[in-house]
Order: sequence, then C-alpha cells, then structure tokens
Amino acid sequence: MLPPVSHHHPARGAARRPFRFLIVEDEKRLAVSLAKGLTAEGYAVDVVHDGLEGLHRAGEGTYDLVILDIMLPGMNGYHVCSALRAAGHDVPILMLTAKDGEYDEAEGLDTGADDYLTKPFSYVVLVARVKALLRRRGQAEASPVRVVGDLKVDTAARRVFRGEDEVTLTAKEFAVLEQLVLRAGEVVSKADILEHVWDFAYDGDPNIVEVYVSTLRRKLGAALIRTVRGAGYRLEAR
Repeated sequence: MLPPVSHHHPARGAARRPFRFLIVEDEKRLAVSLAKGLTAEGYAVDVVHDGLEGLHRAGEGTYDLVILDIMLPGMNGYHVCSALRAAGHDVPILMLTAKDGEYDEAEGLDTGADDYLTKPFSYVVLVARVKALLRRRGQAEASPVRVVGDLKVDTAARRVFRGEDEVTLTAKEFAVLEQLVLRAGEVVSKADILEHVWDFAYDGDPNIVEVYVSTLRRKLGAALIRTVRGAGYRLEAR
C-alpha cells in the first residue's frame, strides 16, 4: 500500500496562485520540515514518500517544481526523473541525496535533473536553489522586493536598503531578516528561525538567533525588530 499524500497549504497572505511543489522524500522528518519551511515562503506543497507515487503525482503535470530524493522505496529518484523526462515532462527537478561525488552528481544530471543538492544541506541554500530554478523558467514571483516602512529587501538579488542607503549583511544575517520580512507584522518564533535558517541537524545553542537579531538591530535600527516575550520576534514598519 502506498503511503498517504500529505497536503500543505500556503501561509496566510500568500499569493492567490502560489507555485505548487511536490516533495518526494522517504525521510519523513526531513520531508515535513521542508514542506513547513516552503509553505512559510508562500508556496503550496504536497509530500509523498515513495518513488512510484512520486512518479504518478509528478506525471499529472500540476507542479511547478519537484524536489526528488534519490534513495526511495518503490522506484529510485534516477528512474523517476528518467521516466518523467521520457514522458515529455519538463518540470524543474531538484535532486536530493545523501551520496556525494562527481559520479553521482553526473548521473543525476544525466537523467534530466536540473540541479542537485547533497545532504546535509542548509535550508537557506535549498531555498536559493528553488528560486533560481523558478527564475530560470521565467516563473519567478512578480516582485521579489519586500517593503516594510523604509526597509526594502530584494529577496532575489539578496540586497537590503534602509531608505536610500544599502546595508551589507552576511548570508546568515540576510536569511534571518528574510524570515522576518516574509512574515512582517507577525510573530516569528526562535524555533521557526532556527529551522529555516540553520541546518536541519543543528543542535547548538538556540540563543544563536538572539545574536543575529542583535546584529540586525545594530545595522538596521533597534526599533525595527520587536521582541515579543516568550513568543519570538516581530518586524514592524518604522
């Protein structure tokens, strides 16, 4: 019996017609974490845990992108990808695998995958790859620029402006800010930021989030990010 499909719906305030992704991943904890994170980004996400079911779902042609693990029950990711391409489906495919090495990457790309990501990986890197694949097909969001008061964040170019002045941020600083900007006006928990910005296997001090928030306040203004005691942080227009 094939595993059930988990349906995840876009977060409140997402676009009316969000891009829809299919995640084919048998590591359920990873699959759920990816789905949760991408849903928070405003995408609609379906999850299956079996290669044959993944092939069936992807073959329906309703997805804008497929995130496909290689080591799957039923049918491995190489065969799923090959079958989709042989059937004429040109949906972008991002392959995930615990393997590494040039041979494995070449095999994945030779079967028709558009990109390749080796586990463990940072969520920030995965989102960057996803957005790059969408842009490559001319399917990027209408406006990657988020504006909150006099703060302007270009999530595609990864540039930040406060008024007319550009503010230089490190990759991690930008990733933390992006999580707050995408949910401006809402409370974002420390756990959410950890899950989306740091590696899934991160087991260090959760107070690392406070360090980055403190740095962002110093660079962007202390009043921009409000601490909601016991809940998290909220980005507010100033």
